[in-house]
Amino acid sequence: MNKKHIFCRHSHIIRVPFFDVDPMRIVWHGNYVKYLEVARCAFLDSIGYGYDEMGRLSFGWPIVKMDLKYIRPARFGQTIRIDMAIVEIDTCLRIDYTLSDEQTGEKLTRASTTQAAVSLETGETQFQTPESWLEAVRSHPTFQAA
Repeated sequence: MNKKHIFCRHSHIIRVPFFDVDPMRIVWHGNYVKYLEVARCAFLDSIGYGYDEMGRLSFGWPIVKMDLKYIRPARFGQTIRIDMAIVEIDTCLRIDYTLSDEQTGEKLTRASTTQAAVSLETGETQFQTPESWLEAVRSHPTFQAA
């Protein structure tokens, strides 16, 4: 089995708010999608390629695939570390995530998302990512070429 190349890594910390939990004080499963988005936005902002910049450059980046595996529940007040590995940048943006308890390192969830560039002018999917994206991701301090 081939090991995935990791172009860069990024981490983000969140604390589980009360409004994200059910009556058992466990994070409702749908909120994990929000946590991935918060971490992804932090990564994109760190390379100067947030959603405002995407729009300025006339590209949208919708999620085209998502996978989540729940291992252990996150709970109210828990501090979660979201470790991201950016594993595809040329034809899409693919990120693998590991969510874990910040204090113990206990794994809570594994996930992956895939986003494709879409021209906002024509609505057409871009099968090669825009050069502006490649330049931005190459600026991340942990970037490693394939």
